[in-house]
Amino acid sequence: MNRWTLACLATALACSTPVLPVHAQVGTRAYAPEDLSRLSANDRARVIGQEYADQSNGRRIPDDQLRFYLAQVNSGWGFSRIKQDIATSLRGNGGGWNGNGNGNDRTIRCESQNNRERVCNTGWRNARLVRQISGSPCVEGRSWGARNGTVWVNSGCRAEFAEGRGQGGGNWGGGNNNYSVTCSSNDKRRNTCAWNARQGRPVVIQQLSGSACREGQSWGYSNGSLWVSNGCRARFGVR
Repeated sequence: MNRWTLACLATALACSTPVLPVHAQVGTRAYAPEDLSRLSANDRARVIGQEYADQSNGRRIPDDQLRFYLAQVNSGWGFSRIKQDIATSLRGNGGGWNGNGNGNDRTIRCESQNNRERVCNTGWRNARLVRQISGSPCVEGRSWGARNGTVWVNSGCRAEFAEGRGQGGGNWGGGNNNYSVTCSSNDKRRNTCAWNARQGRPVVIQQLSGSACREGQSWGYSNGSLWVSNGCRARFGVR
């Protein structure tokens, strides 16, 4: 077989192999790219919704959870991370560990489904909210709290919690529990907000953004001021 015959066969094979456009492929997990930002907004939503349905035996992803994941795509989450986060969300009907390898930074997710109260075991004396997932507000003492080694949520609050710091009042000084500051990162820009240092060190008491508010990554405190970035918007207070 000469080289001209081989060239013709190769050309025929290439022409006979259909090339599916991206929008026709993204409906299945096999063709979901790791970098979802390459897709259109509709295709991102379709891929995430399909992954949730595949893992939950056909259930529809909650609208607020879908909005949360779409915001995380913009902040750099890949498909594999969203896939794992969905698995964590579905594990144990709303509660499950989501550790990052550091025992001190373990988090537990607790979710109020259909506005019902849910109690998740933690083993901690106290807890702090590190990421709100729901569109419904998570307000300590109203829609979430910690007691007897557990975290409870209700009224549609769905969030991730970590072990509380400064139990027994060691780190929080004589702050006013009614004192709070709302600080927002608009267009993912860094923003600084004044904080009364006499109130003690701030903590997130209500996340208001779809983008995650993580201390040291998208918010922090130093020299009497708060800073936020990467789309974090939250209400900060004291314990």
